[in-house]
Amino acid sequence: MGHRDDWVRCPRCGAPLVHGEELHCPACGLVIYDNPAPTASALVLRDGRLMLTRRARPPQEGMWDLPGGFVDPLELPEDAAVRELREESGFSVTRNQVGPARWRRRASFIHRRTRHLQDEVVVTVRLDGMRLAIDESHRLDYEREDYFGFRWWPVAKVVRSRDRFYPGRLPELLTAFLAGEDIDEPFELWS
Repeated sequence: MGHRDDWVRCPRCGAPLVHGEELHCPACGLVIYDNPAPTASALVLRDGRLMLTRRARPPQEGMWDLPGGFVDPLELPEDAAVRELREESGFSVTRNQVGPARWRRRASFIHRRTRHLQDEVVVTVRLDGMRLAIDESHRLDYEREDYFGFRWWPVAKVVRSRDRFYPGRLPELLTAFLAGEDIDEPFELWS
């Protein structure tokens, strides 16, 4: 997403945007705030399988998601991914198991009736040969409400799947990302 002055049309419906404290679309009601939160997600791989968690609440109910969350002040995205993975799954990984932040994107979505704008990065975490049990005891209360269940997906099945994923283009971009390509994904309006 470029500077907010570059935005002329609504990414949801195409109508002209009104510029003020935030960008507003009078046609469909979309509000775009110019204060994106930095987030980091972990694309966790073990023996050719990708770990995903399932969303429990509307409007993303049933969708498959990568573990991740907000980057704390002065925290590197790779460190945030390690922390979030430990909080959400109980997996303790080291930085040498974490690849660089090579997938970058900006996304907007509604969560708990509030529109969010995020600058997101995705890193890989490789757990090949490791047998780790998922331990959800470190999850925050809202994480327990928002997510239920984990599943190890064969990478090829994700690529072919018609299920809903976050990021929305995960099936399309996964193969290139795992092959080492940098992904600079354009803005995604999720909900």
